Amino acid sequence: MKLKVQRMNKDIKLPHYGHKGDAGLDLFSSAEYVLEKGEVKSINTGIKVAIPEGHVGLIWDKSGISLKAIHRLAGVIDSGYRGEVKVVMANLSNMHFSIEKGMKIAQLIVQPVNEVEVEEVEELEETPRGGNGFGSTGKF
Repeated sequence: MKLKVQRMNKDIKLPHYGHKGDAGLDLFSSAEYVLEKGEVKSINTGIKVAIPEGHVGLIWDKSGISLKAIHRLAGVIDSGYRGEVKVVMANLSNMHFSIEKGMKIAQLIVQPVNEVEVEEVEELEETPRGGNGFGSTGKF
């Protein structure tokens, strides 16, 4: 499968895999930014992509940045979207975080999706878990 990518400027880095076998393509910032502590900001990548029909592009954290309490929020690229790929980043640390132009900021995973038909029902079938949610399986 091919991922068609359009650079918005010639000096923009194209997404690429860091290592053979990696699941995610590295995404890069197209400009310099400073994320102040507690700030959420949309970071431009300077690229547009054509996610193949029947697939979705999911934007995930880079682990090295995550260890500094910088995380991406949201991150779904539908196959019909043709605008610039942007990464919404949040600084959960107590210090400002500098993003340099060309810096790896996130990763893009392209995977198949199943389109479902929504069916309204009066009740859902019971399961052993039921409605038990957060923490319901215990700590150990």
